[in-house]
Amino acid sequence: MEIVILAVVIAVVALGAIGGLVVSSRKKKQLPPAPPSSPSVTAPPAEPQVGEEAETARPEPRRTVEEVELPEAPAPEETAPVVEPEEAAPAAPAEPEIEVPEPTAGRLVRLRARLSRSQNSLGKGLLTLLSREHLDEDTWEEIEDTLLTADVGVAPTQELVERLRERVKVLGTRTPEELRLLLREELLALVGTEADRSVHTEPGVGVNGEEKPGVVMVVGVNGTGKTTTTGKLARVLVADGKSVVLGAADTFRAAAADQLQTWGERVGARTVRGPEGGDPASIAFDAVKEGIAENADVVLIDTAGRLHTKTGLMDELGKVKRVVEKHGSVDEILLVLDATTGQNGLVQARVFAEVVNITGIVLTKLDGTAKGGIVVAVQRELGVPVKLVGLGEGADDLAPFEPEAFVDALIGD
Repeated sequence: MEIVILAVVIAVVALGAIGGLVVSSRKKKQLPPAPPSSPSVTAPPAEPQVGEEAETARPEPRRTVEEVELPEAPAPEETAPVVEPEEAAPAAPAEPEIEVPEPTAGRLVRLRARLSRSQNSLGKGLLTLLSREHLDEDTWEEIEDTLLTADVGVAPTQELVERLRERVKVLGTRTPEELRLLLREELLALVGTEADRSVHTEPGVGVNGEEKPGVVMVVGVNGTGKTTTTGKLARVLVADGKSVVLGAADTFRAAAADQLQTWGERVGARTVRGPEGGDPASIAFDAVKEGIAENADVVLIDTAGRLHTKTGLMDELGKVKRVVEKHGSVDEILLVLDATTGQNGLVQARVFAEVVNITGIVLTKLDGTAKGGIVVAVQRELGVPVKLVGLGEGADDLAPFEPEAFVDALIGD
């Protein structure tokens, strides 16, 4: 019996095993074929090389964002070139704007108010003294002191006081208007109204018979405003319709040539210059030569601001004049004096007059002093007239000297 039971159990186990094998075999037959091997994450398949054809049957693997091919940007050379500022063609330097100087006619009259503010203390002081009821000796001494303080000079002061004494005595009654008229007449006589105060710039004939421009030399010591005066005189001449060439013969003062050239450019006048420390006479000679070649009306020569105590430098000034005269005569030699220096300016005037033939005086800074009497003193000292006066720092503040306007400014309205 036990044997039968054991045989049955073995038969059941055998049948179960055979059934499992059959089921397993059927499942294997129903599974789809294994897909082609996929690329691993760590080792993606190599992309086709140039000339190889991609497999159409195999689906294209998904690519990451980094692997997606974007359209190529246009090459930089295909875009319009950008011009950098430094590559742009440099702009041509702007031409200096040519100024139109103020007309010279009546210029001193227009500047009379400025002159009056600084000078009429002389005239008012004299009128106050002359208006006293009794003109005793003390009063006349005060009148003399007033004139001397204004740098009129000893001899001119004595002459004026004597004439005033006589006329006041004859006049008798002295109303303010009569005294003003009397003082005006005497001051005009002292300053002088008959002298030729024009600056001679008319063209002449050169040594070779050719027409030459008028030649003006400007001399004076440093600090008087000589170079500035030369530039302002160029404006005066241009305003009068003349063409001007400037000669920068002051080669001993740094930047003097630059300063003069700037003045010339403002009114369209060309400047002839040389190296710093060069020969002043040579530059002056070339300036006149250029003036002849350009058919200019006037050549203005700015000379070095020489100290009057240095004989060698004064001799150099004489040399400049002699060299310029190889072209022809020098028409004007203007001495620039600072009105504020008073009697020291007279010392300078004497020394310059010994070296060159001064033909006229330019008084600068006349608006900055109450010593307008220097006009009388310097004329007496040199025997030449004051032709121009400087009344400020403005470009058009150089004016032809007019005795009537000057005296009217002294005594006021």
